[in-house]
Amino acid sequence: MTVYFIGAGPGAADLITVRGARTLARCQVCLYAGSLVPRELLAECPPDARLVDTARLDLDQITAELVAAHEAGHDVARLHSGDPSVFSAVAEQMRRLDAAGIPYEVVPGVPAFAAAAAALKRELTVPTVGQTVVLTRVAQQATPMPEGEDLATLGRSRALLVLHLAARYVDRVVAELLPHYGADCPAAVVAMASRPDELVLRGTLDDIAAQVKAAGVVRTAVIMVGRTLGAEQFRDSHLYSPARERPHEPCDPPGA
Repeated sequence: MTVYFIGAGPGAADLITVRGARTLARCQVCLYAGSLVPRELLAECPPDARLVDTARLDLDQITAELVAAHEAGHDVARLHSGDPSVFSAVAEQMRRLDAAGIPYEVVPGVPAFAAAAAALKRELTVPTVGQTVVLTRVAQQATPMPEGEDLATLGRSRALLVLHLAARYVDRVVAELLPHYGADCPAAVVAMASRPDELVLRGTLDDIAAQVKAAGVVRTAVIMVGRTLGAEQFRDSHLYSPARERPHEPCDPPGA
């Protein structure tokens, strides 16, 4: 028996990976975050699969479900929104499984920031403008941020900042970043990325907070702040430059 932590993607049911969908189709038990994972994905489960919505379960209850499945010899799909590597709370679940001697694997998914970038039709790293992306959040009613990871400190880098779980605190985000980025710095908020009700807000640090509040966005949103969001004049990447030396390797003939 194996527990599979599967990234369900940012919202659209068809943004799960092929591996994720195939794994889901062979698991006899599926634990899913009902408030975030699209219910259409549950149709990929076997018809007789046990489906458990974890929205109202605590860590002990979730672990108990995994242990029970293990004892019954069932594979388990543990569906998480986005990608398990970022803000997914899988680390504490893995720690519990390690202690219980239960094997598990991780199937990556499309992260919310990637879906947000797609909605904005922007590459987040642009030559000569910005080559660094910082994924972070703010500490309000959640786990405190480690020392040195507050917005005032991270803002000194002037890298592109991607903030999860922060739309409710947009005024604070703007206030802490203004001294480093300036009022004219491009900013964007993408709520419900990739879903039918997706909402895209574009502006600057000067006006993005007002847009967020006017639209009533308080959750399931990504805030982005950085110069690459508005970059128009920049040098082409060296990747496809005619000056770049490329190996001359013979190609196999058709049908070889």
